[in-house]
Amino acid sequence: MAKMTKVKLGLLGLFVLVALGLILAIMLKVLASDEAAYEELNMPRDYVYGKELASNGMELHYLRTRPSNVSLVPIHNNVTAASYYGINGGFFYQEALLSIAVVNDVPVNEEKGYGTGAENAKYARGTLVWDGASDRLSVQVVRRSSELTVTDRSQFWAQGGISMGLGKNESWVEQSMVESAPLPDQLCLRSAAVYDEEGSLYLIVSATKATLADFRAAILERIGEGRLVDGIFLDGDGSSQMRNREIKLRGDGRPVVQMIRLIR
Repeated sequence: MAKMTKVKLGLLGLFVLVALGLILAIMLKVLASDEAAYEELNMPRDYVYGKELASNGMELHYLRTRPSNVSLVPIHNNVTAASYYGINGGFFYQEALLSIAVVNDVPVNEEKGYGTGAENAKYARGTLVWDGASDRLSVQVVRRSSELTVTDRSQFWAQGGISMGLGKNESWVEQSMVESAPLPDQLCLRSAAVYDEEGSLYLIVSATKATLADFRAAILERIGEGRLVDGIFLDGDGSSQMRNREIKLRGDGRPVVQMIRLIR
C-alpha cells in the first residue's frame, strides 16, 4: 500500500513538473510575442508601402520615403531578421562589401578591415548619392567613394550598385555591361533604388523572378507615375529582401552584409 502511494505521488510530481514546464513555455512564447509586437510599434512609420503588378507579370513591392529618412547600415543578417525596416543594399562576398556604402564619408563596414564599403570593387559603377546639404539625389559612376561629388562630405550617403539609366533607353544595356551587371539575362529576384522629379526615393524588391530588362521595364511602368529620374540596381537573387510593417520578403533566407534602412 505504501509502495503504491509512493508511485502515485511520483506520478503526481511528474505531472506537476510537466504542467509547470508547459505553463513556462506558454509564458515565454507570450512574452516573446509581446516583445515582437512592442518592437513593431516602435518601428519607423514615415514611409508609404505599395505593391504593384506589371503587365509583364512582375510583382513589385516598394517603400517610398525621403532620402533624409534613409541611412546605410551593416547587418550581416537576413533583412527580415534585422532590427530595421528597409531593403538589402549592394553586392558582397562573405563578410566583405563589394559596393560603395558610405555615410558622411565613413564606410559602413569599416570595422571589418576589408570590403569596408569605400569602393565599388573592380569596376566604376552606378552609385546613388544623396547630397544632404542640397537635399538632392544623383547617380554617379565611380570606382571609389573619394571620387563622389557632394556639397558637404559630412552630410551625405552613397549606395553603390549598377546604373539603371532610366532616361537612357538606348544605352542603358551597354552601360550595365560596362559595369558588369551580374546575371542580366537570368530569371532572378531583383531589387533597386530609384527616385522621382520631386526627390522621393523608392526602395523596390521583386517577389517574382525576371531578367534585368524586365525588372527595369516593370519599374518604369508601375513606379513613380511616369516621373522617375534615375536609379540603380542593387544586389539581387536571394539577396533581394525587404522588411516593413506590411510585409517581409526574405529572398532565399541568406544573410546580407548591408542594408538600406528607414530611420523614422
